[in-house]
Amino acid sequence: MNDLDPLSPNSADSQRRLMVALALAMALTFAYTYFFAPKGPPPEAGAADAGQVVAGTDAGTAAPTAGTGTDTAGTPPPAGTGPEAAGATADATPPPPVRSLDFQRQHTHYTFSTQGAGLTSAELQGPKMREQGQVSIAEGYKLLFGGNVPPPAQMNLARPVSDQLLPLSVSIVGPAPLSANARYAVAETAHPETAASFTTRQGPWEVTKTLQWQKEGFELLYTLQVKNTSAQPATGELQVHYSRAIDPNNEHAPSFFGGVGNLSYASCHVGEEKHKLAADQKQPDAEDMRGLVHYFGIDQQYFLSALYPLEGPLQGRCEFVATNTARAVTAGFPLTAGPGQTVTLRFGGYLGPKEDDLLTAVPGPAVREAAGLSSTAAVYNPQLTETIDYGMWAVIAKLLVSIMKFFHGLVGNWGVAIILLTVLVKTILLPLTHRSMVSMEAMKKLQPRIEELRKKYADDRERQNMEMMKVYQEAKVNPLGGCLPMLIQMPVWIALFTALRNSYDIYQEPFFGPVWRDLTFKDPTYLLPLALGISMIITQKLQPQMGDPAQAKIMTWFVPIIFTLTLLNYPAGLALYIFTNNLLSIAQQYGLRKWLEKKGGGGGGLPAGTATATAGGKRK
Repeated sequence: MNDLDPLSPNSADSQRRLMVALALAMALTFAYTYFFAPKGPPPEAGAADAGQVVAGTDAGTAAPTAGTGTDTAGTPPPAGTGPEAAGATADATPPPPVRSLDFQRQHTHYTFSTQGAGLTSAELQGPKMREQGQVSIAEGYKLLFGGNVPPPAQMNLARPVSDQLLPLSVSIVGPAPLSANARYAVAETAHPETAASFTTRQGPWEVTKTLQWQKEGFELLYTLQVKNTSAQPATGELQVHYSRAIDPNNEHAPSFFGGVGNLSYASCHVGEEKHKLAADQKQPDAEDMRGLVHYFGIDQQYFLSALYPLEGPLQGRCEFVATNTARAVTAGFPLTAGPGQTVTLRFGGYLGPKEDDLLTAVPGPAVREAAGLSSTAAVYNPQLTETIDYGMWAVIAKLLVSIMKFFHGLVGNWGVAIILLTVLVKTILLPLTHRSMVSMEAMKKLQPRIEELRKKYADDRERQNMEMMKVYQEAKVNPLGGCLPMLIQMPVWIALFTALRNSYDIYQEPFFGPVWRDLTFKDPTYLLPLALGISMIITQKLQPQMGDPAQAKIMTWFVPIIFTLTLLNYPAGLALYIFTNNLLSIAQQYGLRKWLEKKGGGGGGLPAGTATATAGGKRK
């Protein structure tokens, strides 16, 4: 090993040490960011979809389900049959039967149950509206050789949980409670194709829920009218519930070698902060969950189910439930109603992909129209875009996404857009990389002189370093210049990784062929990471090999292997970027070497002073 002072900025071996440290730093960065994230929950007994009411087929009009009045497995018990029977309706008439209502929109298929007047399904439609695919190695090669693998299931944002209340159900707690499982009667609406209305009575309360939407889009207007039918004032807390079943087989946390992750969180923006909770995470303090509620719901990697007060934040609180098979959030708001008084709360809802343009426009035309607001009226924006969390790399990641969107608009393929992004970044860094490669070639010419100095001053490291610095200064060569392009590229790599794991625009988008059908998911064949590793080895071999042979082997083999292993389970889009960058570097280095040989017979074209320093070494 070399005995140069590693602190010397102009030491030749400092470059090798810096590049090794750079590879380790990158590994530690990924490890710190993702290795200590919450682990994916282990599978537990119990079906994720338990509790779903059998759907009807009336597509927007109420129709009794077969076996009207009987509950399917896992459905919450009817009002009046459990411990909540104290809130039974004041009259003696039997509760209405359990019914299921279907509403087929262009982008979402909603199914409601009159048991709690909540959602039993909100299945998104379209090829991109799917669960994150889990393609095995065998399935990847099956696709590579023309086989067929079924696509992942459609994303369902309202899968019921057997021990949780239905999404969009409401309850009242206090002296006169109202059960969240109360049965509702279906009320007539003027436009049954774009609205649904439910009514129930329990104790002093008469609750009417109205949901309105348009055929397109992912938004809805959720209106709650709570009337005190008694002759006395009534108080309590109105609670709005949203829950979703989780399949533990598809739920996994991001990790160093485990990929981008696919966690779902119970989420609530209350006060000045956004809080969220996944399984095995620590519950937020109750006091931190009190204040002005901006929005609440279930936040997944590329999808969001959220409700927000339409007129602006409301004073209230949030509660979370996060188990291996469920996420649930409850938002509670103080309720006071005088005799015969009706209290009305209006919520906007968004159940769809976390696409930046759609979230920025919330509340959109559908909710504005349903709420009777003009397109120019000033309305509250709940800032749902903050659920797209790019973290500390937000500025670079958003810039990269914008550039890729531009290229995608030109070529219509996100894989090609990533390649064009690579070419653009490489072009911007071309002057820097050119100087770096010229400096590396010059370093190669200086090696005989450097080796002489090492031997001559082997017992005097300070003199050795001084003489080497003189040689570098005379030749106008920076021994650390070869690392600068990689140092600049590293933030781009990390920001691109962050963009791929958060940008719905690229989610479920293919490159070419059926194998790489999701650039945000790992390459199931591992061909791209392996090609990346081979290209990195070629890149290292093209660079001048200087210093200790053991260090040269480390740079040629160890660093590429570490990069390859790190990227095996990371998005195919990131591997595609680095592989393309390596190919461009190989072409650039090969072309530069040929140009220098042609210009100076193998030594021409080097910085001024290099030839003199080398010749001086021979005279010595």
